[in-house]
Amino acid sequence: MTTATSTASKGLEGVVAAESKMSFIDGNLGILEYVGIPIAALAENSTFEETVFLLWNGRLPKRAELDEFVAQIRAQYPLPKELIDIITSFPKTAEPMHVLRTGVSALSLWDRTPDAITPDDVHAKGISMMAKMPGILTTFDRYRQGKPIVPPDRSLSFAANLMYMLNGEKPTRTMEKALDVCLILHTDHGLNASTFTARVIASTLSDVYSAISGAIGALRGPLHGGANEGVMHMLHEIGSLANVEPFIRDRLEKHEKVMGFGHRVYKTRDPRAMFLKSFSKKLAEQTGNSKLYEMSRKIEDLMDAAVGSRGIYPNVDFYSATTYHCIGLKLDLFTPMFAISRIGGWLGHVIEQQDGNRLIRPKADYIGPHDQPYIPIDER
Repeated sequence: MTTATSTASKGLEGVVAAESKMSFIDGNLGILEYVGIPIAALAENSTFEETVFLLWNGRLPKRAELDEFVAQIRAQYPLPKELIDIITSFPKTAEPMHVLRTGVSALSLWDRTPDAITPDDVHAKGISMMAKMPGILTTFDRYRQGKPIVPPDRSLSFAANLMYMLNGEKPTRTMEKALDVCLILHTDHGLNASTFTARVIASTLSDVYSAISGAIGALRGPLHGGANEGVMHMLHEIGSLANVEPFIRDRLEKHEKVMGFGHRVYKTRDPRAMFLKSFSKKLAEQTGNSKLYEMSRKIEDLMDAAVGSRGIYPNVDFYSATTYHCIGLKLDLFTPMFAISRIGGWLGHVIEQQDGNRLIRPKADYIGPHDQPYIPIDER
């Protein structure tokens, strides 16, 4: 039997599966832009809320528009009491990413029109989900520690309110800015695995909660959002500046992966990592974590000498791990924080997908046998 076949692209590498006006990435030149604006300009001058508006609307807001958008987000900070009761019934040993995914999915139960997917509905539900994700995470984290739940403060920015609910005290301006920068840098990054998952689900005309829950499930994988936790595990394993060189050389000799290095897209330096590198240095100095930063710098220098010529450089996970640690985040909150950042991009892609939607349904090349006999069960 003969069949028509084509060449499959493993991991869909090089396949253009969508058109987007949100992120422009040039992996060879190390360029990342959101709607044409360089990522460093946004990280230096913008806020997470303004960046999300940019991604959802394709332009920067005027002051009145931003004020209204921020007010809409802050109005949606509080969780339904019933959801708080559910979260505080979970096992305290639960993984925060599982809690976050479950909590986001559960939000649909308090939505009177959970299946509505008009542009206005997607915007409204997106604002609600984005505003409530910090509450889901911080409620569980404080519950598992036996600490009282901290209600949101609507006078605070998205980043400041998240840290306030997490720690029970308002963050310093440095801490707030550090988290806000991380949120901006992680908000969108083309058609990555979790974003593609969100678009696939949205293409079926399923509800927004399902699309975001699916994206969270994709992000928690160690080859995607879970990589930043791996960086911190590695730094803890190394332990000291003196141990860096023997550890890295041993990894390289054994051809084992060094966490936080290499990227599927970037063949030069990741512009997000470059910005976080300088930012994390200042933060480490201010928070007494200079040793951690110096370890990271030495790892980068060794890797640059060994594999930089092959286009293997630090990715955004490498210095974001140091930054998250410096602002006091627990290790298992790193990836949930990534998810909270990325919802801005996920929702933007859902909006794009629904504009002229076509069901995403790629084909697979069958490589199995043909004309096989059916063998009766007693003869097998």
